Order: sequence, then C-alpha cells, then structure tokens
Amino acid sequence: MLELPDSWVWDFWHAQDDDGTHHLFFLYASRALGDPNLRHRRAAVGHAVSTDLRTWRRVADALVHGSPPAFDQTATWTGSVVRGDDARWHLFYTGTTLTDEGQLVQQVGHATSADLHGWTKREDPVARADARWYEKVGGPAGWIDEHWRDPWVMRDPDGEGWHMLVTARSREGDVAERGVVGHATSPDLFTWTVQPPLTEPRHGFGQLEVFQAAAVEGRDVLVFNCLAGELSPERRERFGHGGIWAAPAASAVGPYDLDAAYLLTDESLYVGKIVDSAEGAVLFAFVNEGPDGAFGGCITDPMPLRWEGERLVVQR
Repeated sequence: MLELPDSWVWDFWHAQDDDGTHHLFFLYASRALGDPNLRHRRAAVGHAVSTDLRTWRRVADALVHGSPPAFDQTATWTGSVVRGDDARWHLFYTGTTLTDEGQLVQQVGHATSADLHGWTKREDPVARADARWYEKVGGPAGWIDEHWRDPWVMRDPDGEGWHMLVTARSREGDVAERGVVGHATSPDLFTWTVQPPLTEPRHGFGQLEVFQAAAVEGRDVLVFNCLAGELSPERRERFGHGGIWAAPAASAVGPYDLDAAYLLTDESLYVGKIVDSAEGAVLFAFVNEGPDGAFGGCITDPMPLRWEGERLVVQR
C-alpha cells in the first residue's frame, strides 16, 4: 500500500522500466488543508518506485504546477506515461487554470524524460476541448468547468501512431448524460489533433473519469470511473451507487459498449488501474472511503482480477 503520513494520495498511473522497476505517479496534497475536498487545487504529481508492487519508496516529485500565466498554474492532475519511438518517456497530464469567473479550464500537457525521474515540461498544452464536439466553459448549470482531462495515451493497435482517451463532455445531449470518451490522435506524441468523441452522450454518465484501455487474458476492456452524483437518474436507480466501472471493448480504441458497463467496485475505491504482474492482471485503486466513512487518501495493494463469464471480477 502507498500511504503518506502527511498527505492525501488519490489518482495515479503506472509505468515499468527496463530493469523491471515499477513507477507510480500519483496526485497528492497536504493533510494540513484539513478538508480533503480542498485537495484538488493543491495537487502535485508525486513519484514512488517498487520492485514488488506492494512496498513503495517515495522519490523526487515528477511535476508541480506552473507559474502564471501557465496553462497549469492552478494544479497538475491525472495523466499517463508511455515510451516513445525516440526511447524517451512521455508523460501526459492535466493542467488546470482557474478563470476570474471561477471556472476551471482543463487542458492536456506533456513532459519528457530519459529515465522516468527528471521531467521537462513543454510550455504550452498539446490538446484542449474542441467546441465542434465538446462542451466548453459556460456550459449547462452545474457543469461550469471545462472538462478535458485524465489523458490515457496508448499506441495504435495497428502501430499507426498514437491515441489519447480523455475525460470530456459532449456539447449536446441530456446534461446528466454528456460524459463521453474524448479522443485525440498523434503521429509522434508531439503533435496532437482533437477528434470527435469515441462514444455518444446517451449512456447514463455525466462524466467518465480516468480511462484505461486494457487487455486481460487477451480480452479488451475499458475501465473508467464515475460516482453516484454524476450518474443519470436511471443508471443511479439501476446500480444504486457508482465506483470503478468496466465496459466491453472490441479493441483498445473501441467500439466500447457503455450500455453494458458494470461495476468492478463500489465507491469505497476509485480510479481503478489494471497492471500486469508476475501473478497476472491486478487492479489498483485509491481508497475513497475508509471504514469510518472518511476520505481514505491512500493507494491499495494489488487486487487479483479474474473473468467470470463476460465480466471481470476483483478479488478483495
């Protein structure tokens, strides 16, 4: 388990280097804030390493927010790491800026590293929501922030460039169901083109957070996250709560069957990530609700996954 005595830890992502060392990048903020709901605008990206996925050693932080007027001047949020054809590591992350009107604009930033430790940020964002397809600042009441975050970057399954899956909201549709899988493509990890969403705004999710397209025993699945408060009334009535979700996928880039999405966990855990281990596929998550109902703020040990028919099941 990754737990910091002085800080809350929540969203995270994983990479494994050539010698087998596991690297965990995670959002954290000081517990001195008192209220964990204040953590989001104080977030930095921490870094820890492990050889067994259970015992973690914290190392120097990966990223902090920029200075005004940087696009990430408020906080740095969730991302992912891939290794490019140039042998460098590429970290894509969410940069946030709070406007004078109190709206939070979210954009995707990019940093590179030779060794997963020292990171160099690019000055400008590489992708932002395109108003042709996505909701921008000034959207419907209750969703005033511009959602374009949590980039999950992966190589095209056929080897033709790269794909980015992004937490986004459609400019159209029922307000409670506008959550979509945002999409951008790149030939080289440096130049990105925003594309139409890969799903439609009609599946019962106000937002789908922190995507991961993964294969478990050769079967593709899309993992994402949504709490009860962001579900449509119909989906909330059907499932009762939110948590970590999985949806059948025809391939890493879809189509995704969001109508058939099912819960992997309840809301006690959040931001599920599948990692390949020596024992097979395992799930990590952060503790959202501890036994006392308070925010947990730590990352679990690996939890084995198995298929039961057409569904993944977490062994807790």
